[in-house]
Amino acid sequence: MSTKGLIVAREKPFQQTKNVSTPMRVPMRRPGLGSRGQRIPLLTNHFQVGMNKSKDDFYHYSIAMQYDDGTPVDGKCVGRKVLDKVKEVYGKELAYKEFAYDGEKTLFTGGQLPHKRLEFMIVLDDISASTSGGSGRQEREGNRKRVKQFFRSKKIKVQFNLAAIIPMQAIANVLRGQNSGQFQEAVRVLDIILRQNAAKQGCLLVRQSFFHNSPRNFIEVGGGVLGCRGFHSSFQATQGGLSLNMDVSTTMILKPGPVVNFLMENQHVRDPYQIDWYKAKRMLKNLKIVTYASKKEYKITGLSDKPCRQQMFFLKAKRGDYGDGVEISVYEYYAQYKQMPLRDSANFPCINVGKPKKPTYFPLELCELVSLQRYTKSLSNVQRVSLVEKSRQKPPERMSTLRDGLRSSKYEEDMMLRSAGISISTELMPVEGRVLSAPKLRVGNGDVIFPRNGKWNFNNKTLVHPVKLERWAVVNFSARCDIPYLVDTMMRCADMKGISMDPPFDVFEENVQYRRQSAPVRVEKMFEYVKSKLPRPPQLLLCILPERKNSELYGPWKRKNLSDNGIATQCIAPTKVNDQYITNVLLKINAKLGGMNSLLTVEHVPSLPLVSKSPTMILGMDVSHGSPGQSYMPSIAAAVSSRHWPLISRYRAAVRTQSPKTEIIANLFNPVSDKVDKGIVNELLLDFYNTSNHRKPEQIIIFRDGVSESEFNQVLNLELDQIIKACKFIEESWSPKFMVIIAQKRHHTKFFQAGGSADNVPPGTIVDNKVCDPKNNDFYMCSHAGTLGTSRPTHYHVLYDELGFSADDLQELVHSLSYVYQRSSTAVSLVAPVCYAHLAAAQMSQFIKFDEMSETGSSRGGVTCAGPVPVQEIPRLHKNVVNSMFFC
Repeated sequence: MSTKGLIVAREKPFQQTKNVSTPMRVPMRRPGLGSRGQRIPLLTNHFQVGMNKSKDDFYHYSIAMQYDDGTPVDGKCVGRKVLDKVKEVYGKELAYKEFAYDGEKTLFTGGQLPHKRLEFMIVLDDISASTSGGSGRQEREGNRKRVKQFFRSKKIKVQFNLAAIIPMQAIANVLRGQNSGQFQEAVRVLDIILRQNAAKQGCLLVRQSFFHNSPRNFIEVGGGVLGCRGFHSSFQATQGGLSLNMDVSTTMILKPGPVVNFLMENQHVRDPYQIDWYKAKRMLKNLKIVTYASKKEYKITGLSDKPCRQQMFFLKAKRGDYGDGVEISVYEYYAQYKQMPLRDSANFPCINVGKPKKPTYFPLELCELVSLQRYTKSLSNVQRVSLVEKSRQKPPERMSTLRDGLRSSKYEEDMMLRSAGISISTELMPVEGRVLSAPKLRVGNGDVIFPRNGKWNFNNKTLVHPVKLERWAVVNFSARCDIPYLVDTMMRCADMKGISMDPPFDVFEENVQYRRQSAPVRVEKMFEYVKSKLPRPPQLLLCILPERKNSELYGPWKRKNLSDNGIATQCIAPTKVNDQYITNVLLKINAKLGGMNSLLTVEHVPSLPLVSKSPTMILGMDVSHGSPGQSYMPSIAAAVSSRHWPLISRYRAAVRTQSPKTEIIANLFNPVSDKVDKGIVNELLLDFYNTSNHRKPEQIIIFRDGVSESEFNQVLNLELDQIIKACKFIEESWSPKFMVIIAQKRHHTKFFQAGGSADNVPPGTIVDNKVCDPKNNDFYMCSHAGTLGTSRPTHYHVLYDELGFSADDLQELVHSLSYVYQRSSTAVSLVAPVCYAHLAAAQMSQFIKFDEMSETGSSRGGVTCAGPVPVQEIPRLHKNVVNSMFFC
């Protein structure tokens, strides 16, 4: 079969293949449990749940609330107050039933209410905290219509309408391995009960997590932002029965206290007179404050145009006083009428809690930010590092926190849980794990390394396939690096690892006159300088950046090298140059230039079960999305595939853009005519064919990252269908076997060593019992050595298997794939193909960011339609580097 035929040969019309359809695929059942490895007793953060009334039903009622003037009641806090009042006043009419309310329009009861439709009228003494106080509108008695609208009627009509019946039997059915369409709804009721329990304690609720308003839970990260430690909780069906998965969770909140103090911290200034009030206005909008004057809560709508001393309003005269009233400043009003002379805010804008045309002003110094207000913007690097360092918990500390959190929730006293017959254990669930032996690694000169505790080193060892680096140069954007020492150390370490490295052609220092220019201009000027001096293109440009993280130069530099010129590049920002640091850099360089650092001995022999017997391609797929607040940024879909079969350590990437925030990959199959497919899979299949002795893969193993359980069916049908169509497009009779595995890191299950050990579970720990799905094929694996905090295992879901792997052979393969990551000498927590896909997507996304900030350069990419909205196409890699591991 020719290379050309692999891509374009077709006998049947395009439309016929396009319409290929298959029956709906569903996740496979578990074929059996694994048995290899040394058994180890563990504890997990799941708590056993007892169900004494599994034959009872939950009744779902839709709730409608409105004031007596017909205006709907908004706000979760108000809704909870209203229903508490309904329960208090109309307990008999509700048959004294306990209920769980989601804070919006849904309510559940344990057992049916007397009637399918009920209507109640209640009066609340206090609905909204945003009532009177302050100067401006509330001091005037004119315009009665406006006053009425502000205060809102306190008489509320509440309607209950029966919407559905949810049997608790659905939970019992799933625990027995049976299908039940109402299981998710039944578990949702239990989750809402826990949310209601937390709401009654005054917690901040964020999806399935809750956060107490306690200073001991706050983590200072700077900039007026706090990390707030709380708990995630969710009910899960497991092999061991229903369990409550509870974990420590962290969200970001604004630092409560005086508004002026917050603004100074947020803007990193020491004096209120340095505050940028334009930024302050944007920052404060919609935040909640409490005032010293009224002791009530308000929502900020803006700032006054003038300082407090100059901001005037009309104060209507009291009845019996002479005249209509007077124009007075906010500053004078508080000094004369409230006997509250202001010290600090006379020259600053006032807080406005009214409407722009009907303002209500408070002086800045009388306002404090309310606690537990979420901060949803991206954290700076400094804030992120501070949060990670301060929120880490070693296993014993985390276990203690979880036990304390569960006991303080007092679920045993919750009337709704008791009425539903639900009891929750307060002890962590014991499970049995197994520790798999680390795979042996082959390095240079036929030597074999035996990793210990998930780590190995190359001391007195050479790389298995070192490269020869003859043409390279150093580009320096930093003024703080000792270049001669760096180069000497690099050449000495390279020689020790078997890499033949000549001295660099030159060291190119950035001209100081360009350092204040934009990043694209600085890169362009540097590249012009380099090209004018080098006699021919180098194999590598070592780029020294001034910042270690998020340097503005990174994206433009990478694109200039990889897309425009086809030159491999390694960026570093060294703070401490030593042999270990330089060796890690050399591992990346060697992989980027086509070398290999180490191989599994089982792929060198080769003797991998199933994989070594017939041509097998391993795919890793991931999608990268823009940061919070960057909804316009395209999502980046990346897939990497193994090459040079029977090896499973070499990979090649293909990357495409698609519609923002779209998780399902749209360009796996992208036929532009009946003979040309420009999709991701076609590109990777061609590479496999060209590097594997012109053999097509007979087996394709897919590792997919970043999807939730609600998206499993889309991966299994939409994405897998695209891959199958890409194969059929090449050759109609070609039918490789497929395996689809989801790799999840965003879950809340943790494992701890039983017996009180302070260490994390050992690398290679696997759990496929007790806390796993009662029916589907899944397992947890902790392949890495956790040295900081508590290890998070990867949750693997095997959705589809036409290859016929046994549980033990598949788990060994997944474990081995954590040892082929060429960027380091440690086992990684996720299979290497998925890690590479994530790196490729992240690195190529820098090209898009570069386009956003570049005012002069125009994209070579154009536009692609990967979804309903056209998105910018990512620049293609140069032919010289497209087949390399540029992402290493």
